[in-house]
Amino acid sequence: MSDIAIKLPDGSERVLDEGATGTDLAASIGKRLAKDALIVEVNGQPVDLNTRLHDGDAVRIVTVKDAAALEHLRHSTAHVLAQAVLELWPGATFAGGPAIEDGFYYDFDLPGGQTFSDEDLERIEAKMRSIIAANQPFERFELPVDEARELMAEHPYKRTFMDLAAEASAGGGGAAGDAVADELAADVVAGADISFYRNTPAFVDMCRGPHVPSTGKLGHFKLMRVAGAYFRGSEKNPMLQRIYGTAWATDAQLKEHLHRLEEAQKRDHRRLGVELDLFSFPDEVGSGLAVFHPKGGIIRRLMEDYSRQRHEDAGYEFVYSPHITKAELFEKSGHLQWYADGMYPPMELDHHDHGEDGAGAGGTGTQYYLKPMNCPFHILIYKSRTRSYRDLPLRMFEFGTVYRYEKSGVVHGLTRARGFAQDDAHIFTTKEQMADEISSLLDFVLDLLRDYGLDDFYLELSTKPEQKSIGTDEEWDEATEALRIAASGKDLDLVMDPGGGAFYAPKISVQARDAIGRSWQMSTIQVDLMLPQRFDLSYIGADGDKHRPVMIHRALFGSVERFFAVLLEHYAGAFPAWLAPVQARVLPVADAHAGYAADVGSELRRAGFRVDVVGADETLGNRIRRAKGEKLPYVLVVGDDDVANHTVGLNPRAVDGQKGEVERDVALDEFVARLADDVAAKR
Repeated sequence: MSDIAIKLPDGSERVLDEGATGTDLAASIGKRLAKDALIVEVNGQPVDLNTRLHDGDAVRIVTVKDAAALEHLRHSTAHVLAQAVLELWPGATFAGGPAIEDGFYYDFDLPGGQTFSDEDLERIEAKMRSIIAANQPFERFELPVDEARELMAEHPYKRTFMDLAAEASAGGGGAAGDAVADELAADVVAGADISFYRNTPAFVDMCRGPHVPSTGKLGHFKLMRVAGAYFRGSEKNPMLQRIYGTAWATDAQLKEHLHRLEEAQKRDHRRLGVELDLFSFPDEVGSGLAVFHPKGGIIRRLMEDYSRQRHEDAGYEFVYSPHITKAELFEKSGHLQWYADGMYPPMELDHHDHGEDGAGAGGTGTQYYLKPMNCPFHILIYKSRTRSYRDLPLRMFEFGTVYRYEKSGVVHGLTRARGFAQDDAHIFTTKEQMADEISSLLDFVLDLLRDYGLDDFYLELSTKPEQKSIGTDEEWDEATEALRIAASGKDLDLVMDPGGGAFYAPKISVQARDAIGRSWQMSTIQVDLMLPQRFDLSYIGADGDKHRPVMIHRALFGSVERFFAVLLEHYAGAFPAWLAPVQARVLPVADAHAGYAADVGSELRRAGFRVDVVGADETLGNRIRRAKGEKLPYVLVVGDDDVANHTVGLNPRAVDGQKGEVERDVALDEFVARLADDVAAKR
């Protein structure tokens, strides 16, 4: 038997017997490594630990301490979930069960129309723990498609996945657009075999793998909730029951995650919006369409006003565009070809209205759409006159309301709405100016986001989507490289997002982490070489000839509504003084102090602050507690000494969980200066 040489990540080699596996490699290095090993990466590809190695392979052993291990721990835990459900509900069938961010899910169809309850989750968890305690091995095997279909005869959703996978492998593209089906397509080996994993003779699941060696490697998990999910995400397919869970490498990680979820629930903007009387979603208006109440309106106006001022200072010109347009505009831009599923259906108008353009001729009417994007309108503004190189860069800005028909299952408060205002900017520039403009744009958005209280960022670069794009590879490469160079100069982590660009342009997105460590996509910057071509945009260069401008799309908030929700959750409703709808509340100790309390309120309002006064109709303690519940920055209590000395008792809001220190006999002028400093410093 000859030896094989294995290359390790540190550049060294390990010599093993021919036929050695990843398990053998780990054992040859050390007992601890052998115990902690979960999978191996062979020449960059993750495979099962017991996979046979070959001479010259570059191998990395993935252990429980490796960040890459989480995906495989979660994937394997999802299989244990499926095994438990099928044991507890004889006759049940299952569909897909991938690892997802922070956890996993699996979709089920129970016999006789049964449904899961919260109590069922406890039963399922108990069964999963017994499976884990049994330390059952994950055994991989492959079958030809015909035998695989026979094995899954009682599981029609799995057979559908096989058909999709086989079609995709043969080049039919049937799995395109479905994440689970795309993954299963990789299970087909040379179009002939499909891979499976067996835990016991009674449970087999179709899967690409890899999996951890045995169920005993699992255990730090919790089932979270049940939700409905259409098979393959289509309303035309049966509704399945999806069980979500979370899984981690250690018990400490699991507890930390559950604590974050508890904190996130406290900060849920939908709950805070009701408690703080900021906004609502009336049934009479429709799903995903918010109305802002007076206090929410104040916060939103302050957010927008500051952004407007900063844009004016940076040389942007404000424009406005209508909410609807003829279909032809979005046909020309490509949105009707590539984005129609996300648009509201058209309105057919002007059947009898023969306007100057002859609309409605023939009685067929003209189709109008609610706009999902602002960019085609800004293009028309650019195109309305001849432009010179001296006009560029031309920076247009609009708080433009757009409408997108999100499916009901994904609508989520203000963060995923159907109607919202985008703080849209479009910069028309020369190619020579492009690099500097992108770099300055990044500086601008990062600086402005910091003013709103976000300061932990990384950048994500999204590239050409393979199945849904316009333009040549060369044009995409040029635009992508310009973004990459600009992003690389900002001293921030840059993460690649292959295929995540829009159909017309790659993009950089600024990802911001909030107060509890969650990442939110904020500003986006897209370099677009395509739409200027489709609309035949040009400018007259210094040489007197026509040239094609570059169009840069930029949304700083993303949408005003979504940014509002992010800030609301980031601050847990306790907005800094400059954004708080009520910056201070004045409370007279008794009716005898009401006149002075009113004078204090008036003086603060004259100084430009947002203040209210609540009379002594109930106890002072109750009024202070209510003000704290409303998360006001300051509560001012005034009594006899304050009336005599023109002072206030200062009761500030808690900061970072630390109770604010109550101050007595604070001169009113001193408080005015302190609050002014807070506002100026964006505190």
